[in-house]
Amino acid sequence: MTLSPKLQHLPHLRRNLFVAFMLPVAFALPLAVMAQSPQKPLAEASLRQTVQALDTRLFDAYNQCDIPTLSSLVSDDLEFYHDQSGLSLGKAKFLSNTRQYICGKVQRSLVASSLEVYPLKGYGAVEMGVHRFHHPNQPTDDVAGEAKFVMLWQNTNGVWKLSRVISYDHESLAK
Repeated sequence: MTLSPKLQHLPHLRRNLFVAFMLPVAFALPLAVMAQSPQKPLAEASLRQTVQALDTRLFDAYNQCDIPTLSSLVSDDLEFYHDQSGLSLGKAKFLSNTRQYICGKVQRSLVASSLEVYPLKGYGAVEMGVHRFHHPNQPTDDVAGEAKFVMLWQNTNGVWKLSRVISYDHESLAK
């Protein structure tokens, strides 16, 4: 915008004109973007449902010691980080540890209200939350412990596999 020579010596006038024209644009732009993407919440809800279903399937297999199903849901290069037992690498080690330390001894349940799911562009999704552990031979209200977790789910051509796990902040809740 060109000002007449009489007004060019007034820098505050140029600033005020700039603000007068650009301020409405600055406020309108985010509204326009939001109005153009109404499906974002739907996509996030769909991803949440997908990951929640994967979590359910994974831990149903974990709780029932269904090793073939568990195997089908984890990647060959699984990395499992545990605050008490350290790093476990690979699907074979994970399945061996599950047979040895979990089957018939521990069951896991998700604290549903803690579940968070976020997309990872070009990879899949991250799942975070809190899970509780129970001993199957004790009443279900007798919680053995609780921990936080982060899990990365990789989506390769529509096939979801658990690729990374961090399980931490384990606390005993036994009475």
